This record gives sequence, structure tokens and C-alpha cells, in this order.
Amino acid sequence: MDQNSPLLRKFMTLGRVTAEQVKSKQHDAHSVAELISLCSGMDGKALAEQCLDLFRVPYFDLNDFDIESIPKELVKEKLIRQHHILPLCKRGRKLYVAASDPTDYGALENFEFSTGLQCEVVVVDYRQLEKKIDSLFDATSGLNMNEDEFKEFSKLETDDGPTSQQQQDDDKEKDDAPIIVYINKILMDAIKKGASDLHFEPYEHKYRIRFRIDGILHEMASPPITLSNRLSARIKVMSRLDIAEKRKPQDGRIKLKISDRKSIDFRVSTLPTMWGEKIVMRILDSSSAMLGIDVLGYEPEQKQLYLDALNQPQGMILVTGPTGSGKTVSLYTGLNILNKPETNISTAEDPVEINLEGVNQVQINPKADMTFANALRAFLRQDPDVVMVGEIRDLETAEIAIKAAQTGHLVLSTLHTNSAPETLTRLLNMGVPAYNVASSISLIIAQRLARRLCPKCKQPETLPKEELLKQGFKESQLDKITLYAPKGCDHCTDGYKGRVGIYEVMKITPEIAQVIMRGGNSLEIAEMSLKAGFANLRESGLRKAAAGMSSLAEINRVTSY
Repeated sequence: MDQNSPLLRKFMTLGRVTAEQVKSKQHDAHSVAELISLCSGMDGKALAEQCLDLFRVPYFDLNDFDIESIPKELVKEKLIRQHHILPLCKRGRKLYVAASDPTDYGALENFEFSTGLQCEVVVVDYRQLEKKIDSLFDATSGLNMNEDEFKEFSKLETDDGPTSQQQQDDDKEKDDAPIIVYINKILMDAIKKGASDLHFEPYEHKYRIRFRIDGILHEMASPPITLSNRLSARIKVMSRLDIAEKRKPQDGRIKLKISDRKSIDFRVSTLPTMWGEKIVMRILDSSSAMLGIDVLGYEPEQKQLYLDALNQPQGMILVTGPTGSGKTVSLYTGLNILNKPETNISTAEDPVEINLEGVNQVQINPKADMTFANALRAFLRQDPDVVMVGEIRDLETAEIAIKAAQTGHLVLSTLHTNSAPETLTRLLNMGVPAYNVASSISLIIAQRLARRLCPKCKQPETLPKEELLKQGFKESQLDKITLYAPKGCDHCTDGYKGRVGIYEVMKITPEIAQVIMRGGNSLEIAEMSLKAGFANLRESGLRKAAAGMSSLAEINRVTSY
């Protein structure tokens, strides 16, 4: 970003932007136009119209522009992203380009030198320009193409020229170059969009790629079905799987280096289907465990209950919920709080999803007889302070975990149940004696993940009083709450951006322990939990809606009422 831009100097001369504003906002902007917008309060369109008045450069609305009409032979990603200029169309020896800063003459000269054409600039809204550039180079846009177009795409992406070693590669490797580029861009695009899972799905007449973003699957691309085997083979090579084995499911892992300081892991699972191998990749970002408990969405009293349980020298903390409800992040957040030089922490996981320095992590391997139960037995001979069991699946694992909790160890684990009270009855149904359940478990956290409303476009929603009462709000709340609904904008997905946790945190009080001891069912335990003042999932969800974090429709999607 050139801070000596004539455009920036002009706005400073006019007094619409100050040097102090530039200094404070320069790290938040990616271009001169965005910097001016942040400092002056003008939106992108108003700024572009100002350029029309000040420099007599034509204004062009990119919303009406079809990206497919871009002269593809002139598309060089590095050049376009570096100079923030987009070629629009070619007329003879003249190239019309879109720029948010029409006074960036150095960039225009570089474009002219690179293309050998005379550039004619039109000024555009910088936000529209960013969106068009991203959509041009995102792997998932414009790649629903036939095989010939796919090959053409690969030429554009590798236009920097092959190295001498690459020139010696055989024909097969050259044929696979487009696949390598394509898969890499898909993975980078998934990270950029904040996806949690990627699905590669072959069908009889179609190949589909979907991303799970904020818990919802979205179809992102449909490459040619003829490339199905090559796509799966490339992913399996990256995951160090057997590419010849197509009859059995396989599991692997990919480590993608994003920068010198950050890398992201992908957990890969293949599944033979009628029309080829379906591949699902789970994105494992270790930084999610370092976010801290404050950003997970716990209510203040729920957060304190969790911290109090973590500070106990012994006992069991159980986190429960369906797949994809954020149990792993909750557990690892707790482990991260406990991870100190004086504490010996061991975990048994299937699979190990997040790597934590200072924690002894064991991968479960049934073929080698490394089960949860056997790993737990080994842990108890290793002088542990804290033990984490990925999941309690059977009576044997449950009994050893409870024994550990009763003999001076803090145990963390998960169960697949719908609520905190149901977790207790699940253990009883497994065959764990009631007195062991009542005496060893100290805290149960049931959780869900709800999509968070986009703060830039959410809009107030008005519902009748009767409907609010029916949904579960109390009469005393009705005059104090403002509900919001999703709208959708350039900054979000269908009106939502990110997710927030909804929690039921239940401490085992003496009263709840008595209900367990006399063999009470989950309904009785739930009633006692409410009497003790512990909010259930529905109540916690309604609080999130009342606070404007999520919509009532989304809360209804993830909780029952």
C-alpha cells in the first residue's frame, strides 16, 4: 500500500483525512482506498464517485460485470493481487482495467509492461473489487468447468514458469499438475472461508465438493466427473494412504503449512461408494484450543463452575453433545488451563485432533490392542495428575476412569448424550454402580454450537408476545429483549458469521447425588438441576438470542422446546 499515493494526499489536502487517522488505521487497511474509507467514513461507492469528480476518471459498477468476460490470457494472480487492479476487457491494443486508486500510476505502468498493452483505467468500489478478485481466484468459483477448461485453468495458475527440475518431470506428473493446483486451492479456500469439514463426493453423473461452514453444508464446486479418480488419488498421496486400495475405508492426515509460524492439519477419511471414493477432510486448527475460555460463549456462572471443577485435585468432568458440537475445543481449553510445568497430563484420543505442547497424547490403535481402557491402565502407572479420555464408549473404560477420579486424579472425558441429566443415566445404564457415579463425577457440560449473527447486517425481528412466551421466554423478560434475524451481506454466509457455544453446566450437588443414589431417571435429575439454578440448553440458547448473538430460528434448530 503506497501511502504517498496522490489519492491519499488529495484527501489529506481537502481535510477529509488526517495524518493521525492514517497512522492509526494503516494496519487495518489492505489498500489506499480502504484506508481513506476507514478514515473518512465514506463507503466504497461514495469514494469512487469522489474520484470521478476529483480526477475525471469514469466510474464503473462491478456488480453488473460478468467475471467470465475477463481476458483469461492476461490473468496473473500475483500481478492482480499485488497491484489491486483487475483487467476487464481488451479492445485492440487497449486494455480496460478496474482500480480503486486511479492515481496509482506505478501499478498501471507495471501492468502495461507485463501485458504489452495500453491501460485505460476506470474507478470502482474497492469492496466490489476485492470481492471480484477473490471470486476470480478462489478455487470454488468458476471451476464448474469441463475438462478442457480445467486444463486451461492449470496453465494460468502455473504461468510463473517451471523450474529446470519440473521440466524433466514425466508426462504423468505434467498431467497431474492441474489436480495438484486445484486441490491446494480448495484447501486454502476452505481455510479462508472458515470451513470445518470438506466433502469430496462422486456420483454417477456428477462430482460435488461441499464445505461445512458454521455447521451447515454448502455446495462449493462441481469439477468434471472424469477427474474423480485423480482427485481422490491426489488427496490419498497427500495423506500418505494406499492409493491402490479402493475397497476399504482408510484414515490419514495432511499437514498444510500456511506460513513460517502456522500450519493446519487435516484429518482425512476415505469411504468406498458405488461411484468412487467419498473423502471427508476435517480441518484441525490447534489455535482453536488457545482461544481461551472467555470466547467460547459460557455464561459467567457457567464459566466459574467449569474453572472451579478444573481447580479440584480429583473428580471427573464430562463434556457431552452430538458430533460437531465443540466438545473437543471445550476439553482442550480446559487442558490448556491445566497445562503447567508442575502438572503431568496424559490423554488417550481417537484420533488425536489438536497437538498440545506439554501434554502426553496417545493415539488409540485397536489393532495394536491400544484401547481406551488399556491406555488408561498405563496412564495410572505413569504418575498422572490429569487424565483425558477421548470418549467413554463401554463399561470397562467407564470403570477405570471412575476409579482414577476416585483415587486422586482429575479426569476429563466425553459422552454422546443429548443433555447433562441423560449423561448420568447413560452411565447407570452401562452398568456403573449409582454410588460410583454420585461420588466420582463433579461436573457435566452439555453443549451445542449455534451460528452467530453477522454484526454488520443483522436486523431487528418483532414477534407477538404470545409467541415469545410459547418459545420459552418469561413474562418479565419481554420488555427488555430485542431479537434479531439474519439478512446476509458480503461479510457473512446467509446472515451468519462464526459460531457461539450454548451450554448446560450442571454441578453434582448433594441433592442431585441423592436422586442418582435412589435410581432416579433423567427427568428427575433435570428437575433437581433446575431447582439448583443450573440453566438447561434451551434457557442458555434463549439468553443468546436475547443478547443478539444468534437468531431465535437458529436456537430452535440446535435446541428443542
